[in-house]
Amino acid sequence: MSVWKPYKEHDTIVIINFGGQYTHLISRRIRELNVYTEVIHHFQFNEDIINEVKPKAIILSGGPKSVYEENAPKIPYWVLDLNLPILGICYGHQLLAQMLGGIVKRGLGEYGRIKIKIIRRDIIFDGWNDEEDVWMSHGDYVAQAPKNSEVLAISKATGYIAAFKVMDKPIYGVQFHPEVVHTTKGRLLLEKFVKHVAACKPTWNIADIASKIIKKVKETIPENEKVLCAVSGGVDSTVTALVLKKAIGDRLVTVFVDHGLLREGEVDEVLRNLKSLGINPIFIDARERFLSRLRNVVDCEEKRRIIGEEFAKIFCEVTRNDPSIKWLAQGTTYPDVIESGAVPGADRIKSHHNVAGLPKWLNLKVIEPLKYLYKDEVRALALSLGVPWEIAYRHPFPGPGLAVRIIGEITEEKLEIARKAAKIVEEELRKAGLYYKVWQAFTVVGDDKWVGVKGDRRAVGYIVIVRIVESEDGMTADWSRIPYDVLEKISNRITSEIEKVTMVTYAITTKPPSTIEPC
Repeated sequence: MSVWKPYKEHDTIVIINFGGQYTHLISRRIRELNVYTEVIHHFQFNEDIINEVKPKAIILSGGPKSVYEENAPKIPYWVLDLNLPILGICYGHQLLAQMLGGIVKRGLGEYGRIKIKIIRRDIIFDGWNDEEDVWMSHGDYVAQAPKNSEVLAISKATGYIAAFKVMDKPIYGVQFHPEVVHTTKGRLLLEKFVKHVAACKPTWNIADIASKIIKKVKETIPENEKVLCAVSGGVDSTVTALVLKKAIGDRLVTVFVDHGLLREGEVDEVLRNLKSLGINPIFIDARERFLSRLRNVVDCEEKRRIIGEEFAKIFCEVTRNDPSIKWLAQGTTYPDVIESGAVPGADRIKSHHNVAGLPKWLNLKVIEPLKYLYKDEVRALALSLGVPWEIAYRHPFPGPGLAVRIIGEITEEKLEIARKAAKIVEEELRKAGLYYKVWQAFTVVGDDKWVGVKGDRRAVGYIVIVRIVESEDGMTADWSRIPYDVLEKISNRITSEIEKVTMVTYAITTKPPSTIEPC
């Protein structure tokens, strides 16, 4: 018997998850079209799901595997005979081609913004120009389309098949990601597939999501148990704390830990913001214990593991003083879950201390009210809960703090540079009216040095990397085209105000292939 309980009054699209980073983004894009979705892992998909959910269409997600690898995820061949509209995206595109008799090969990787050419018109490309920008992230490609199919689009640079359709069935494959905001007309393609090819009625609309989440928390936490919630001042942990406070009142215990890896002036700012929202956390100064454990550690994953473990030790110390604390609430969002490889079949990109970094010996049950929400949804939820706009749209800051913005060993010298440089970047963006127009802006410091001249003398100093990106949800990101005069001011201030810096660079790599944070 299936574990899913679909909303039977709504038309439903089933999304089969092959472990792709963007699977839930596909789901979200379709729900934005007011059509209900069910995300189902490929290894759980069977005929019972079809009989219970009765989907109007099926979408096959991307994934990290190659279709020709041993134990590569598949779907049964009978799915192709259901007479249902099917859309394969990236890995799903390649899988459909292989199952239908086409050929998939390893080729030149295509990552980021790619231009494709429409060579045959079809309803899914209604409204598209003959050439459009799409977002790619793949190494394999469909070298030969199935015999009973027609190629709809090709990559302009490589000639790879970008889209095909089975001629006698409503089955499509697209190599690019229409769910990603950087595919210029991707939402239009999804809308054509969902509403025209699959003929789904737009009846799905979630109203008052806050009340639903609060109600779920109330039902989950027994009346005699308390919840510990670590707050950092970021929108995710702040909203989590507010949801818990509304759900269980005084049974919420909040903790703010200064691990010595925060930005300049952040402790005072965070405590002030939280107090204005009625949250008065226990403040713990743990700078020395974190930094001492991180000495001589250079590996990114090891840094994350240590920080997660140290947080867990502090949580245990708090619970010893109050044995009624049985739960740990975390502001985990969906990008955290995906990047940590917590979704079955997904590849681990980086461990997040609130997902994959907590040790198994932490004897607390975990509740994550925001686990399947994206950042923009969390921000909308924050505003509905009365969080000021300036706090809701504060730039994301990682839980491990500056530890993931310092490459190599964390030293006091590099911490000081990272703090001062980041403050300069934020100050100049605010002066230019750009701070709230970008997703995230920060600086990175490593071990590399650059020879310079300061005060007519030879100087050897650090290289500071400035990273400013634009994004909608953190799942993908593009580098921000900041005006040159603003970048010049940033560079001049960093090199003149921070003695040990002689070079400033600007990062212009998208996500993917890069991540937003360096490690």
